[in-house]
Amino acid sequence: MNTWRAGCGGSRTSGSEGGSEKPTHREMGRALRPDPYTQRVREGGRVVNVSAVIATATNAEGRREIVGFDIVTTEDTAAWTAFLRSLVARGLSGVELVISDAHGGIKAAIAAVLAEASWQRCRTHFMANLASRVAKTSWPMIATLVRSIFEQPDRDATWSQLGVVVSKLTEAGFNDVALYLLDAADDVLAFSAFPPEHWPKIRSNNPQERLNKEIRRRTDVVGIFPNRSAVIRLVGAVLAEQCDEWLVAKRYMSVESLKSPRRDEPCQFDPRPAIEDAAGQDEGSAPLAVE
Repeated sequence: MNTWRAGCGGSRTSGSEGGSEKPTHREMGRALRPDPYTQRVREGGRVVNVSAVIATATNAEGRREIVGFDIVTTEDTAAWTAFLRSLVARGLSGVELVISDAHGGIKAAIAAVLAEASWQRCRTHFMANLASRVAKTSWPMIATLVRSIFEQPDRDATWSQLGVVVSKLTEAGFNDVALYLLDAADDVLAFSAFPPEHWPKIRSNNPQERLNKEIRRRTDVVGIFPNRSAVIRLVGAVLAEQCDEWLVAKRYMSVESLKSPRRDEPCQFDPRPAIEDAAGQDEGSAPLAVE
């Protein structure tokens, strides 16, 4: 497996260059962000698309680190599982939340390798997926309602607002949208189990997208790479540079806030039990509205 790892202030290795793999056994704090982007390389006399997978994490000191980089052929469960296992083998631990888009197979890989971690589906990508399901004329109203869920001050208010939004969507005739939102609630609201001061940093994958944008700026100059090792060398250098910048930058999360435990108990304002009870009382209409 062609892998590269950079721990800020630690060793950097590249599997393709024969470097030694030294486990770091460091507590990486709460959030892990694995995210892929497509890169073109020459293989077997033709140009193919491969996925460059990059993982960042917040360590116990509240600083961001690049913890892994790999090139995979397809983004399936096997590839994600192998990638996450390689991170754990090097000492990745203490992960409580994995933030990503709904990439193929990633949720199953998280359950298999990081069983204690929950999955936060990227809010930005979720909104894009939701927009594709509704008419353009209806989207502004629906988007405003759904965004209000993420703008609440605490966990109870967040889940309570979910019930309010579902009721309004149902009353407006958007039953399919309401059901889609309810089905995704555990994944898109996973961030609410953590301290509110972390929420802007963990409810989407936007910080990772900014890193990927800088990488694409560098790789676009090359266009098509001669092989996978060339991708690893260039992107690895960019990641090492970024990691060094994070080392001296302001902490991404405060050390004190990282000590606050994750809340795993169900929220008492979760509207789904009331909806299920109402549906059971009237199977014919299966109302979604919450009183």
